[in-house]
Amino acid sequence: MIRSYIAENTKRIISDKGLKHMAVAARAGYSTQQFSALLNNRKVIKDTDVIAIANALEVTPNAFA
Repeated sequence: MIRSYIAENTKRIISDKGLKHMAVAARAGYSTQQFSALLNNRKVIKDTDVIAIANALEVTPNAFA
């Protein structure tokens, strides 16, 4: 399985900020299931996903690198 550094860093940022995955998913415009699929490598994270998640977390897309 290929690890997604974006997914790993997203999980880290969510944890560091003390947020709930459900809240971030809603802010980014995803259902909880869609967001879970992105974070658990069941769905490929596209550039549009990175932007939506970064906006929801109030970070720049570079935070995932």
